[in-house]
Amino acid sequence: MPIDIGAPMRHATMRERNLAVLLGVIAEHQPATRAQLAALTGFTKTTVSNLIAVLADAGLVHNGGMVHDGDRGRPGTGVLVDGAGAAGLGLEVTVDYLAACVLDLGRRVRYRHLVTADNRNRRPEEIAAALSLLAGKAIGSAQEQGLTVAGAVVAVPGLLDRSGMLRAPSFRWRDVPAATLLDRVLRELRLPTKLENEANLAALGELWFGAGRPLGDFLHVSGEIGIGAGIILNGRIFRGFHGFAGELGHIQVDPDGPQCACGACGCLELVAGREAMLRAVGLEPLTAWSGLDEQISALIELLEAGDRGAMEVVRRAGDALGRALTCIVKGLDPGAIVLGGTFSRLAAWILQPTEAALRAGALYEQTPTVVISPLGGDAVMLGAAGQVIEDIYADPAVLLR
Repeated sequence: MPIDIGAPMRHATMRERNLAVLLGVIAEHQPATRAQLAALTGFTKTTVSNLIAVLADAGLVHNGGMVHDGDRGRPGTGVLVDGAGAAGLGLEVTVDYLAACVLDLGRRVRYRHLVTADNRNRRPEEIAAALSLLAGKAIGSAQEQGLTVAGAVVAVPGLLDRSGMLRAPSFRWRDVPAATLLDRVLRELRLPTKLENEANLAALGELWFGAGRPLGDFLHVSGEIGIGAGIILNGRIFRGFHGFAGELGHIQVDPDGPQCACGACGCLELVAGREAMLRAVGLEPLTAWSGLDEQISALIELLEAGDRGAMEVVRRAGDALGRALTCIVKGLDPGAIVLGGTFSRLAAWILQPTEAALRAGALYEQTPTVVISPLGGDAVMLGAAGQVIEDIYADPAVLLR
């Protein structure tokens, strides 16, 4: 509901906003004295002290050592974000693994675990049960470290519409209520568990923890079994009217190609997806679930050895990727494209044909800068856990309600 700027602001609303402002300033300038925080925020010293007391009671900040306030005057007590207080849990569901990641309020990784499994034909309820066990272990580890997990975000490789219905072609799920996954996962957290598209979270992970922040508007490409794109505009995810923006893997690159799980023919992920590339070079990607990294490593070994077949497969994948990206570039004109996931590991071989296809399909001389993600496959989990942390910074009062 929009706020009526002509109406008087409720005291509670003003305090909630002030808490968010102060917490953000502390995180940016820590350790800072109360006097410094008053100068930075424009609040009175009394207001700053009162707000700090509220944040400290919520486990979000604590006092540190003495800090000199300029060249004159006595030192004051520094205030810092409490890295041993609230934490965020990120959970990731893919067709071949489940993963968990815990971040503290200082955005440091405190727990990370991945379990390989064949999830392709499992029912949503089965995956929810397995995810609940994984989440419980992550929360237990956090508690052992003195952390309180405040909320969780679950990353899924599918379309989540605004009504909360999930469609995941890789799982052959259609119109699955998000609550089916979430109800069994976590029920006792202080913040509600949310479901989010994995490509969107990868883009946010890149923005907060990787190469994204200095890039401005950018497109993050998640190259896994499926191929998704997270679109960052003005520092936020662009979702589109129905919430389906960024389905790069289902752009048609070969009208005469095989039929995709989505029902169309010749989709990008049938040429440039991880499974497609592995099969094309004679590697069976789904025979050994414990060999997730080994499968891509085997492809890289072939490429490093100069295997012509492998190099042609990756060249064709890069060319198809570049042609698909051209469609989005013409529509959105992003300043940069970040290649993540499997594509980041194949950068030495896939970057050149991708850039060549982008240049060939460009309307103008300027094409987006193509950057390789430093996070790779970790971007999704970091984005998921990071979303919880960002929500706390945006509204720390939520932990007091």
